[in-house]
Amino acid sequence: MGGSVEVTEHWRRYANLLGMQISIGNLHWRVEHMARAPLSDTIITAVARLVDDSQEEGWREPSHSDLDFCFERAGLKRADPRAMGQPAGKSKRVRAVFSWALDNDPAAGERLVDSLLAVIRGYGGFREGSPNYVGRDSILNAVQAFRIEGFDLSTDGELRPLILDNLSDKDLTMALRAYVRRARRGALDAALLAGTGKDLLEAVAKHVLDILWGQHPNTNFPTLLGQAFVALGMATSADKAAQGEAPQRQYERTLYDLGCAVNTLRNREGTGHGRPFLPTLSQAEAASAVQAMGLVCDYMLQKLEAQSLKADA
Repeated sequence: MGGSVEVTEHWRRYANLLGMQISIGNLHWRVEHMARAPLSDTIITAVARLVDDSQEEGWREPSHSDLDFCFERAGLKRADPRAMGQPAGKSKRVRAVFSWALDNDPAAGERLVDSLLAVIRGYGGFREGSPNYVGRDSILNAVQAFRIEGFDLSTDGELRPLILDNLSDKDLTMALRAYVRRARRGALDAALLAGTGKDLLEAVAKHVLDILWGQHPNTNFPTLLGQAFVALGMATSADKAAQGEAPQRQYERTLYDLGCAVNTLRNREGTGHGRPFLPTLSQAEAASAVQAMGLVCDYMLQKLEAQSLKADA
């Protein structure tokens, strides 16, 4: 990319990580908020298993020095047991660093997932016949772990977000839940669905209507969300409070208003360049908005699951 410019240390770290120079403007947002690898307890176990050669005859790459490089590059060297003078094998080191990141710096942990997968892939860890092949069982275990989190790990080690338009029913519900979990942690890349211009709230509302009513309307967002709330038996601000009603009804009205407010932030200028929110929002405000998205969507998916369980009973 042409034209290096003076950037903050925050952006310089991203440029170093990606091995390229970046410029001020929309590209900053793209580098920071493009879909990153997920991090969860399941992912930790699966990726640690990919580097574990303790139960095998012989030794395989990546080496301990490769792990040193990946940890430092992700800004997680301080979480490494070996950096604290504790002896540890490769799998134990990876688990320890990931576990610390999950609790203290998830974004750094997500960068480390990408980095480790790239290193393992580069050494032929996903290629059968390579001396560094990690094994079919370990790969399939990782594939399933990433799928639960809404990502597709191919058997040759390429990781990409699942394209939700290709999923339906239970698979789509599971993938949306993965987005919701990330949204509730404030991960801004969870606000937009991979491969589409849809935001998370819009996608969940349409999914609810497709499941419960068999279709969704092409209409404005407040109407779309309102219909999804009605299908789930939830109250919106159009429903006047009734004497003696359950307190959850007022909570649902508030969630509806919150969903509409967050969508307004996106609809004014949020389309284009993969940016879900107004460029005038601060980092903290954008994180709060995506967490609000996650809160509303989580409640809707819980209601959908409850209705599905009743239907199956």
